[in-house]
Amino acid sequence: MSAQQKHQCPYCVLTPGMTYGITSSMTSAKITISIDEKLLSQVDRLVEAQVFVNRSQAFQAAVQEKIERLDKRRLAQECAKLDPTFEQAMADEGLAAEVTDWPEY
Repeated sequence: MSAQQKHQCPYCVLTPGMTYGITSSMTSAKITISIDEKLLSQVDRLVEAQVFVNRSQAFQAAVQEKIERLDKRRLAQECAKLDPTFEQAMADEGLAAEVTDWPEY
């Protein structure tokens, strides 16, 4: 199995002459975190299995994925607040007014 086939990280790309890495135009900042030892062991196993090149990429991918999920959940919560009957009435009202303004073809 080639390295490219073995590597499964959706955030990493292989370019000729380079190793796998997260491609991004953002600059990186160094941080210090405290993490449960069991969780860190799981991350280390992923790095050893070459799912991620290093711990930094694993944590960056995890944080990015979590933020994306929160954003989707927030959108779903806002959509749930909408009243479908009211929204349909507003759409129908707008269409009825526009139809009379449309030229005949």
